[in-house]
Amino acid sequence: MSAAQSPEISAAYAACRAIAKREAKNFYYSFRVLPQHKSDAMCAVYAFMRKADDLADDESISLDARREAMATWTAAWRASRAASSEDPIFLALNDTQQRFAISDDLLEQLVAGTTLDLQTESDGVHTFEVPSPSGVPRTVQIYDSVAALHHYCYLVASVVGLVCIRIFGYTDRRADQFAIDTGIAFQLTNILRDVREDADRGRIYLPADLLHDNAVAPERILALASGEPLQSNELALLRGIELHAQALYRSADQLIPLLDADARPAMRVLVRIYHELLDRIAADRGAVFCKRVSVSTARKLSILAIGILQSFKVRLVG
Repeated sequence: MSAAQSPEISAAYAACRAIAKREAKNFYYSFRVLPQHKSDAMCAVYAFMRKADDLADDESISLDARREAMATWTAAWRASRAASSEDPIFLALNDTQQRFAISDDLLEQLVAGTTLDLQTESDGVHTFEVPSPSGVPRTVQIYDSVAALHHYCYLVASVVGLVCIRIFGYTDRRADQFAIDTGIAFQLTNILRDVREDADRGRIYLPADLLHDNAVAPERILALASGEPLQSNELALLRGIELHAQALYRSADQLIPLLDADARPAMRVLVRIYHELLDRIAADRGAVFCKRVSVSTARKLSILAIGILQSFKVRLVG
């Protein structure tokens, strides 16, 4: 059961919920299946992540300005852990951290994940230049290896999973590794879905060693994003990443029974939406270079309805 909240904390959680409802899309469907105190906590974590992502991704300002804004915001958050803050996101997150014993280290890793794309140089990433119509060479970043990509996925997705399961509740320590694997599966799904958009922004998350193994030059990813037709080896590259993600989704099946009963329906909703997204990508791999593949709102609501029913049954038994 959740403890009584002060009006200030309740208002902070309400502000975070408004952000999650507006922005979270896939995640918010799962939040709605959780008990209120766990749902509030998930909204607080999401709002914190959303703010960090927005600062890192704001391409309306220069890279240096984004770095400065991120540093200022991060310093304010760290200060809020020791002193009161008027920022509703910090208030709600601090309350969540205390209620669910979420370590400072995990939250620091969340921030580290959001700042990766602000770094000009990162381990396991290299840059190259390609010609552009303007005559000014275009700089593109690419991950060197599957191992380097996994590290990226860990920071931007698996750490989120580790935070989430502390809110969901569990006792078996195997859940940590299953959450890490599930986070990587989610992020690989995102990478496949967003491959064209990322290429347009000068980022290739399909690792160079896999490209090499499939005889695909990095420049070809940019060409595909510009409308070039896919070749058989390029489809094989996408299939390899998809199959890797499919294998990692098995960890989600092992994770769910280890969670508290009142959180299992929420995790099933989230996994089912993401897994169906991957299945839709697999059904027409080349489509990711033509459009943003998605699970329809109607289908998400159908999955949510099943989750709500499962959650209701858990509460009746409990």
